[in-house]
Amino acid sequence: MPRYVIERDFGQVSEDDLQEVAARSKVTASEHFPDIRWEHSHVCAGDDGTVKSFCVYEAPSAERVQEHAHRVGGHDVINVYEIVGDLTPEEVRV
Repeated sequence: MPRYVIERDFGQVSEDDLQEVAARSKVTASEHFPDIRWEHSHVCAGDDGTVKSFCVYEAPSAERVQEHAHRVGGHDVINVYEIVGDLTPEEVRV
């Protein structure tokens, strides 16, 4: 199944607010989107205090990932990228 990175912008939120959105995302996926699987997320803070996340999902399509994100709410979807490969430092020849 394809894998995607979804870039989300939460603006300026507290850790509690972010945890609430994450919990809502997990419940929404289990109840309404059994065909997608959340692998992990990277949560990043900008110099201005805004919070973004880059979340990796396995899903049948980018549209399905976007549908899930819009149903969860509480953030803006900046982009959804299809993962076309993975690369680790060990795989790089020098």
